[in-house]
Amino acid sequence: MTTTTLPARASGTFDLGGDLPVTRLGYGTMQLTGPGVWGWPADPDEAVRVLRRAVELGVNFIDTADSYGPAVAEPLIAKALRPYADDLVIATKTGLTRSGPADWRPVGRPEYLRQQAEMSLRILGVDRIDLFQLHRIDSQVPLADQVGELALLQQEGKIRHIGLSEISVEQLKAATEFATIASVQNLYNLANRQSEELLDYAAEQNIAFIPWFPLATGKLAKAGGVLDEIAAKHEATPSQLALAWLLKRSPVLLPIPGTSSVDHLEQNIAGAEVQLSDAEFDELSALAS
Repeated sequence: MTTTTLPARASGTFDLGGDLPVTRLGYGTMQLTGPGVWGWPADPDEAVRVLRRAVELGVNFIDTADSYGPAVAEPLIAKALRPYADDLVIATKTGLTRSGPADWRPVGRPEYLRQQAEMSLRILGVDRIDLFQLHRIDSQVPLADQVGELALLQQEGKIRHIGLSEISVEQLKAATEFATIASVQNLYNLANRQSEELLDYAAEQNIAFIPWFPLATGKLAKAGGVLDEIAAKHEATPSQLALAWLLKRSPVLLPIPGTSSVDHLEQNIAGAEVQLSDAEFDELSALAS
């Protein structure tokens, strides 16, 4: 259903941090790793092809993390995309350690966050990280120490913008006492809107909201249901409709659907071209109310 050579651009743009324009439909690299987000993928060459194809389709916002693998997704990005295009924005994260498949443990000690920032700079091969996100707030470390260290890295010119992940409105407000926050990244999709309050607050403050797991539709995608019917009308898939709904929901939403397949990538990116009517948007919005 793609009608242009750069379908991602149909999603529009957002100025991250007020000064860094990104195409709203990006790409997330979590699925480029092995099972349990652990180790290398079965087909590293396909992972490289996926990254290059994403950029070819107009994506200029790539989201990753040092813990994906760990140290797998970032090297793949460097292999696939260096030398980087001038408009390519790479966002990475730190603050979660790994001891095995599907195991994630928050570590927010300032010296660890700084170490990982330096590692990401080296692995990605950049002089400055466009968006450096705290993957999780560590409850064992004062928030001032965690966000404050990111602010120091920003002052030193090692990161451009600061983001937070899986936070509440209250935590976001608290963090802004120590640094300017350019983005938040929480679970949010058509079927799961538990972060609606954070989204609305982010929109008020012009803070980017990066919804992870954006394609989830669950039981909403059952055959013969509203989602299925509207998707058929647009000659689209339920996942493409889920992306179209996110893009229409708020101008600060930057979905980053991930995949390890070029075919699936192309299908996802085509979702940027699905234009929902106001009535269709309201009908879909009511599904999970």
